[in-house]
Amino acid sequence: MAMDTRDTPLLQTEPIAIPQTKQQAKQAAKDIAFGSIAGVAGKFVEYPFDTVKVRLQSQPDHLPLRYTGPLDCFRQSLRRDGFFGLYRGISAPLFGAALETSSLFFSYRIAQDILQATLLPSTEPLPLTALIGCGAMSGAFTSLLLTPIELIKCKMQVPLEAHSSHPRPRPLTLIASIYRHHGLIGFWHGQMGTLIREMGGSAAWFGGYESVTAAFKSMRQQGQATMEDDASLPIYQQMFAGAIAGMSYNFLFYPADTIKSRMQTEEVGNLVGRERRTFLFVGRALWAQHGLKGMYRGCGITCLRSAPSSALIFSIYEGLKKAFP
Repeated sequence: MAMDTRDTPLLQTEPIAIPQTKQQAKQAAKDIAFGSIAGVAGKFVEYPFDTVKVRLQSQPDHLPLRYTGPLDCFRQSLRRDGFFGLYRGISAPLFGAALETSSLFFSYRIAQDILQATLLPSTEPLPLTALIGCGAMSGAFTSLLLTPIELIKCKMQVPLEAHSSHPRPRPLTLIASIYRHHGLIGFWHGQMGTLIREMGGSAAWFGGYESVTAAFKSMRQQGQATMEDDASLPIYQQMFAGAIAGMSYNFLFYPADTIKSRMQTEEVGNLVGRERRTFLFVGRALWAQHGLKGMYRGCGITCLRSAPSSALIFSIYEGLKKAFP
């Protein structure tokens, strides 16, 4: 997927460098636009499942648990809030999905271009290990943009207690409350969990997609010797590769996301005047009380929703690239 615009000699003149810069800027704009569209479409598919996941992850430490599993959480949520209650707080995640997916594709391409320019000749493709590294760098960059959005999302998704007399807060109310109690840095509460999840998850996401795509292309080339390396795959193969990528992203680093959700669903004012609980502290407490099972609570439904969502994201992104070269 690396962009190859360096077919000119190494000693380039200024008139040649200008068109390259314009081409790179044009490609960056496409990455942002196509990634945003794909991310928003994928979010509509996955959001109800994500709401259930967050509610499962953020259950209180004491037993008995509020939900016995994903299906029970679905039933209780539908009974209490109705179907559209599963989409509560989607406005911030839609913006977040556009921002996340566009920044992932954009920074993934930039990382590839940097490695291509510094490590390998322009005509030699990057190996899979380098692409996995590019995915990790892309995830690290994206995590900084994503944490504040996920903080608001998680607080919106958690249901109110039955005895609560307070109205459900709106996103702007939550933003004002977080800033008032914790300042600007408060919006990055849970950043360590997002960083681990995004770095590892994005490496697995792009690595999974690239490896499955390469396997399909290799199979096609064995029976079609004239096939070009950059020829696009059939839609069902793109979607299968995207589905594998989505499940890899979520499963491998799911405990980091569980800890992050626990941190981000705390009441905003609970820790005023005291030191906020760290990623390591929350992780140790969760492990001591629920073990490995608690770390992976809600993982099944997360992987289930990530398969169609990720398949849709990659197929839309690749389709837009093909339609608007």
